[in-house]
Amino acid sequence: MRVFAKRSPIESTPSTPSADLSIIIVSWNVWDLLRACLAAIERASQPVDAPAAIRKLDVNGDSFTLEVIVVDNASSDASAELIPSRFPWVHLIRSQENLGFTRGNNLGYAQATGRFIYFLNPDTELADGSLARLLRTLVDEPTVGMVGPRLRYGDGMAQNSRRRFPTRLTGFMESTWLSQWWPSNPWAVHMHMLDWPDDQRHDVDWLVGAAMLARREALEQIRTPGDAGPFDENFFMYSEELDLCKRIKDAGWRIVYVPDALVIHYEGRSSEQVVAARHIHFNRSKVRYYEKYFGHAWAEALRGFLLLEFRWQRLVERAKRLLRHKRALRSARIAVYDEVIESTLTPNR
Repeated sequence: MRVFAKRSPIESTPSTPSADLSIIIVSWNVWDLLRACLAAIERASQPVDAPAAIRKLDVNGDSFTLEVIVVDNASSDASAELIPSRFPWVHLIRSQENLGFTRGNNLGYAQATGRFIYFLNPDTELADGSLARLLRTLVDEPTVGMVGPRLRYGDGMAQNSRRRFPTRLTGFMESTWLSQWWPSNPWAVHMHMLDWPDDQRHDVDWLVGAAMLARREALEQIRTPGDAGPFDENFFMYSEELDLCKRIKDAGWRIVYVPDALVIHYEGRSSEQVVAARHIHFNRSKVRYYEKYFGHAWAEALRGFLLLEFRWQRLVERAKRLLRHKRALRSARIAVYDEVIESTLTPNR
């Protein structure tokens, strides 16, 4: 393993020759899930004689070469030490800090050689034939810039993985206390495409970021000079795939949901490790998206609404603690809400 520069926080195994497909996985402290993810890719592909870091995938009689790039975000669970011995064909990039999802993917993208780029979460497993079906769609339909699979949770339950773009009111009515009181509100139904069955192939506005296969040409088209990669790094995590798909669609490309390609998604294991940070990044990214596409006034209105929501939830938890109802749980939640409120949810600009 070589170090690119003495003051760089990044270490990397040597890059591979050019591949048709690059799979980029950003990982943080989820070795068991990452191991299962890589094992599924290993089962879906075959080694080639040389070089060792390139594998091949058969797609309806056509052969495609692939490389797998894992960006380890300074894991403390020995992931980076275990990958080279268990999966020597993986191109490992080791960061000495947690870069987040967007910067991590951009780092992997900078070293990717494929004309197709698969952004894949480490808590996913590819079902048989899934990768080939997604790749076939991009190969056969040149107007398609991105495709995504049907997602299932680990217990087999459906996970909605396709979306419409949010309207100005969606941020107030989706993933907030209002949506808990009124889960079937029209804004949430519209964005989550609950009026469409998830077993039908169709064009969509955007895809859940757990598994997105994109055409490099589309990703390059939306980059501007100075960009580190296709993702906007002002989104640390959450809403980054929404922003990416928005720019791809605005550039004239189609985005297609392919339900006969199945991926199992054991959602949220990395973010579960830091509860307050998850709330902060999720809501800060919502505000960032509003700032970018709906303007400062709407972003500030949403930010104020979200902070009010967390203050209300904190008040409720304090009342329950006074009643001696699960006091340890109430204290833990109050501490989380304190941290979220203190963050002010001001987005990166």
